[in-house]
Amino acid sequence: MRGVQHFGVTVSNMARAYEFYTEVLGGTEVLRDGDFQGAAIQNTLMQVNENDARMSGVNPLSAGVPDLRGGDQRLDVVFIQFDNVVIELLQYRDAQQMPWTEGTFAAPRRETSPAFPTSMHISFDVDPEADFDAFIRDLELASASRGMTNVRCNRNTDAPDDRARADAALESYALEISEGASDGWALAYCKGPEGEQLEFNQVRAPIDALFGNALAGRAAN
Repeated sequence: MRGVQHFGVTVSNMARAYEFYTEVLGGTEVLRDGDFQGAAIQNTLMQVNENDARMSGVNPLSAGVPDLRGGDQRLDVVFIQFDNVVIELLQYRDAQQMPWTEGTFAAPRRETSPAFPTSMHISFDVDPEADFDAFIRDLELASASRGMTNVRCNRNTDAPDDRARADAALESYALEISEGASDGWALAYCKGPEGEQLEFNQVRAPIDALFGNALAGRAAN
């Protein structure tokens, strides 16, 4: 095994998500394909979920399982390349909906806390020489200028409501750890335009040596 090939994000607005990951974050489209349907793709992606729903007496559609087998729903995908990771955007839509437009056969999940089991996040590596707080500020501004006002990053200070979060001092935008085993690690947690959980990291001395040594050790073996 050579490492991670990609991370996937299921979206309800492919155009918006594509704009965010290419124009705001700077990724490059690698592959676009779609209108996937049929028994093979249904079984490969949805078999366990579909069987569990039926065993529980639940309509699979209400459990978030599309009917790709019969073609009532379709799947479109786009792969976006960054320097060290690929992001796959997936959109499950009704057959009548035009590809690459807004909409999904299933209602978006309202529970977006990263503490829920099975929740996932995508982590992006930020240049260790960059001003991390300014990076988060500019990320939010670039997103808002495109109407993506739901791209909101947490602050490392108390903020009882979103107005207080938005008004927090710039130096509270990212958390920089300067002691213990994580000395040199900095992070910011942010919601993407689809409500997906994102993380942005800076890896600086001395903790960067841990990752560098681990990578060198793997190469040596």
